[in-house]
Amino acid sequence: MAGSLIKIDEEIVTSAVASVTLTGIDSTYDVYMLRFNNVVASGDSGLYLRVTESGTPNTTSNYDRASKRFFSNASFTNISSTNADNLDLAIFQSGTAGNGNGIFYLFNFNNASEYSFITAETSNQDTRGYMSAGQGGGVFTSASACDGIHLFNFSTETFTSGTFTLYGLKK
Repeated sequence: MAGSLIKIDEEIVTSAVASVTLTGIDSTYDVYMLRFNNVVASGDSGLYLRVTESGTPNTTSNYDRASKRFFSNASFTNISSTNADNLDLAIFQSGTAGNGNGIFYLFNFNNASEYSFITAETSNQDTRGYMSAGQGGGVFTSASACDGIHLFNFSTETFTSGTFTLYGLKK
């Protein structure tokens, strides 16, 4: 796998920001990977995302998702939604000292004739030491060329630290 991941864009958060946008998706690669590492949020929240078109987040209600979330201190849950204005594919609990990690694979993003698909695998440790994880995916149900990902939290919460990296998977 050495040399298979080509870094496209990276954002290292060291102080509170409301959102992170990573762009650079084009026809060079068929599949892209977004990795987030040691992401800390300002409170209990989800990691929401939208696709970008020409660098601008698409806020239409064209996002569908399904996932399973696992908790070390509770039973699992199934989560799904259709026609939402974002994808909620990760959870951060007790974010002031917890951290989240995950990998999203992005398919068909630059193909204007296909829907854009995302698969997600995430994990989180909260301030009490509890673990949570999720596995699932989502789809942007509009055939359009997408050039990136916009990540954000609840309207009043922020990312306080973490690394977000977008890679192309070498053909």
